[in-house]
Amino acid sequence: QVQLVESGGGLVQPGGFLRLSCEASGTILRANTMGWYRQAPGKERELVATITSGGSTNYADAVKGRFTISRDNAKNTVVLQMNSLKSEDTAVYYCNFRDWLRNYWGQGTQVTVSS
Repeated sequence: QVQLVESGGGLVQPGGFLRLSCEASGTILRANTMGWYRQAPGKERELVATITSGGSTNYADAVKGRFTISRDNAKNTVVLQMNSLKSEDTAVYYCNFRDWLRNYWGQGTQVTVSS
């Protein structure tokens, strides 16, 4: 089992920034991928960014150049730095952990971008 604890999120004005953090605990295999997905009202859950334990990253086109994902393997933590936020970034953001066998989700944290 893997547990994911998310922090960060909240209300921010357009052009502002937020930082999301997720810590994984439990039985953590060395080779894994952690990341963030989001789901806006009435829409399907979509990829935001992922990062492998080796440091390879993948970003959705909509966030490239604005969001940065990073991780600390020693602490099993992944961080999403979100800059230049737009109203269309408003969504519930979910932390994800997966390895060759398992796939886990966090409980979600709300990000609202509004003036």
